[in-house]
Amino acid sequence: MLSTHGSLLDYKKHPPTNPFPYKLYDGLTFKTTAKRASAVVVASQMEYEEALEFGIHKNKLHIIPDGIETSGPMVDRFSRQGAPLHLLFAGSMTRLRRVELLLRAARKLTLPFRITLVATNDIMTTHGSAEYLAELKKLAKSLGLEDRVEFLGNPSPEDMNNCYSNADLFINLSAHETSGKTLQEAGASGLPMISTPVGLANEIVTSGENGFIVPADPDMICDRILQLSNPDTRKQFGHHIREKVLNTFGWNTVMGRYMELYGSLK
Repeated sequence: MLSTHGSLLDYKKHPPTNPFPYKLYDGLTFKTTAKRASAVVVASQMEYEEALEFGIHKNKLHIIPDGIETSGPMVDRFSRQGAPLHLLFAGSMTRLRRVELLLRAARKLTLPFRITLVATNDIMTTHGSAEYLAELKKLAKSLGLEDRVEFLGNPSPEDMNNCYSNADLFINLSAHETSGKTLQEAGASGLPMISTPVGLANEIVTSGENGFIVPADPDMICDRILQLSNPDTRKQFGHHIREKVLNTFGWNTVMGRYMELYGSLK
C-alpha cells in the first residue's frame, strides 16, 4: 500500500527551479512504484484527481484524509464584544496563496478589523517567499492597512494555537492546494472559513452552513466577510465547522478507515 502524502503531480503544478530530476525519475521508473501498489491512499478529492492523471487506476485509489488531534473544548471567542473583526491566514507564504486578495478585500471593509498573516514555511529557504512577503508588506502600506496587518513567521505550536484562538475568521485563497493542515486546525478550533475551492476546503466547507467557498474576487470575499461579521452567525458556523472536522478528520475515524482498507487487502 502506498500513501502519497501530497500530490503526485506537484512538480507539474508548481514547477521547481529545476524539474529535470523529477521528470528523469518518472521516466526511468515508468512510475511503477505507484502503479504496482495494491492500494494508493490520497488525502483529498483533488489528490485523487491528480493521481488519476498520473496514471493510477481508480480501483486502486482510496481517499483517506490526514488525521488531526481533536481533544479540547471549542474556543470561546464570542465574549470579545466590541473588538475588531480578526481575520487569519496561515500557510506557506508563496504566491500560490494569493494573500494579496485578502488585503484587497479588506481594504473595502466598512467595519473595524485586523489581519494576522502566518507563514508556516521557512521564508528564507523557500524560493520566492522573502520577495513575496516584501511585496505584501508594500501592498499593505499602499492600501493604508499597515497598522492593521501583522506578519508572523516560524510559529511554534503554541503560537498557532493562540492564532486560532484569537481569530474570528480563517481565510484561505490559494490558487492550488491538494490538502491543507491549517484548514483542518482552523476548523477544529471552530473558526468559520472563507476559501477558494482547493484542497480540503472542498471537504470541509459547506457554503452558507460553516463558511463560504468563493472565487478569486476581492468584492465577493469582502461581501462574505461582512456576512460573517455578525457574532451570532459566526457562532453558529463555528459549531458546524468544528463538528464536521472532528467527525471527518479525528484520528479514530481516520484509523478506522485505514484498518478497514488493510483488512480488505488481506
